[in-house]
Amino acid sequence: MANIDAGPDDILKPMKKTSKLWYLAFGLGAAIALVWFAAWGYQLQNGLIVTGLADWGSGGGVTWGLYIGAFIWWVGIAHGGIILSAAVRLFGMKRYQPVARIAELLTLGALGMAGMYIVFHTGRPDRMVVSVVNAYPWTVTSSPLVWDLTVITLYLVLTATYLGLTLRYDIVRLRHKLPDHFGPLYAIMTAGYTKKEDQIIERMVWWLALGIIILAPLLLHGGVIPWLFALLGSMPGWAGAIQGPQFLTIALTSAIAGVIIISYLLRWAYDWDHVLTDDMFRGLTAWLGFFTLMFIWLQLQQVITGVYAAPIDVEYVTIATITHPIYIMMFLCVVVILGYIFAQTLNERIFSLKASVAASVLALYATLTEKILFVVEGLQYPTFSFYHAVPGAYFPSNIEMFSVVATIAMCTLFFLLIVKVVPVVELHAVEDHGDHGDEHATEVSS
Repeated sequence: MANIDAGPDDILKPMKKTSKLWYLAFGLGAAIALVWFAAWGYQLQNGLIVTGLADWGSGGGVTWGLYIGAFIWWVGIAHGGIILSAAVRLFGMKRYQPVARIAELLTLGALGMAGMYIVFHTGRPDRMVVSVVNAYPWTVTSSPLVWDLTVITLYLVLTATYLGLTLRYDIVRLRHKLPDHFGPLYAIMTAGYTKKEDQIIERMVWWLALGIIILAPLLLHGGVIPWLFALLGSMPGWAGAIQGPQFLTIALTSAIAGVIIISYLLRWAYDWDHVLTDDMFRGLTAWLGFFTLMFIWLQLQQVITGVYAAPIDVEYVTIATITHPIYIMMFLCVVVILGYIFAQTLNERIFSLKASVAASVLALYATLTEKILFVVEGLQYPTFSFYHAVPGAYFPSNIEMFSVVATIAMCTLFFLLIVKVVPVVELHAVEDHGDHGDEHATEVSS
């Protein structure tokens, strides 16, 4: 449904308005990123020993920790973001059309952060070339980790194609209002454009959306990534068919939470009350509640089957997990989220944008800590261990914890820059699919 209260000039505000707050946010994000790269340089110089990670055996502890937990979290945000965008286009959910491109951009930003975590965790970045790229032809047939990288690359290509196709339509029609200094970039993005391609692109985007919706449970965050853990029977905290649905619900929960936060900040910064409406936020908050409920329900399924008449190794890791302070805090966050969403569903007067943003922040915290605990506890309590006599525990180092702050800052920088280059709300979301801008499109195509 077109928004009659908004128009092309509204969605171009971020490209034309650069406030002191934008410079402040950019400076803060850049400073955090620089500090992190200095810390990472220290890690590269001294090795992963500066983290809380340790080798199995005489070192005790775990080989995977916050880095891999945060990697899964960012990948989940990315996958959930593109699923949200694909659902909007595939099922004609006009109510959420203003956030479709925001979700797509969040996917690109989150995939970038996930990729960085792979590099951080390798200890030596050159291993990405000598151990992955060179060995790809034979490892792709046998290594689940390489399947993971392959699927993420596939998602990146799908998302970039998806976004690029929809941007062509907007850039052609808004070119006369876009910054001239990005002219060469716009020329590349719209090369060979003719009006005849609009219907073709619309069909292509629909089929891409369908492909993404189909791939999500089969190969992406409902498939390959949980299979990396679920198929390891020697790790009772990971094994089990429930991991696929669990990963998928966490992905959608964190992605919707991220979209709510970014959309709120854009609305606040650019007076987009009439573009990103209260009604849209109510709907997103309701979906956040639904997937949060699914997330906690699947958690309860794991807990019940892990403590009632369970094998000893499964019971041991389940009790260790649910009694951990981080898990208890995660559970309390989910209770607060569901309590608020249920209350505002019963009484709309309780609804508050700030409360929805706060619930989204809690959701991101809950999903991040759950993934970190999932990785760590799964490693610390294997079915067979040769080193029971060696005390080993894991706690993230300052470098690891700061990496989360740094990647959030870098993703923020990505959005601060992208709003200056392309419209983050697509033209279709603020006007009818009529002939607006067709005259200029004809001029460009000719």
